[in-house]
Amino acid sequence: MSDFQRISPDTAAQLLDADACVVDIRDPQSYQAGHISGAQRLDNDNVQQFVATADRQQPLVVCCYHGNSSQQAAAWLAGIGFSQVYSLDGGFELWQQQFPALVSRG
Repeated sequence: MSDFQRISPDTAAQLLDADACVVDIRDPQSYQAGHISGAQRLDNDNVQQFVATADRQQPLVVCCYHGNSSQQAAAWLAGIGFSQVYSLDGGFELWQQQFPALVSRG
């Protein structure tokens, strides 16, 4: 796949159950306040290391605040060779409403 797909929180939860990787592109304070359990925060300082070491065949879910910024990041990741990239519609805000038990803090 050379592009990404937009997915619902329900579909993202299914992918997480199937061992997908989740990356969160929000600012450090927002991430610390709450993020999808198991998510790795990506920013300009660590994205190149992530790209160099990540399994590009593993499903990758990109999360932001509301599902807008994650689309650009997902398109970029798909464009550089990640094969299964997904943008979380509704972002973390919708995720935490639907899956509060799957939110970590700190």
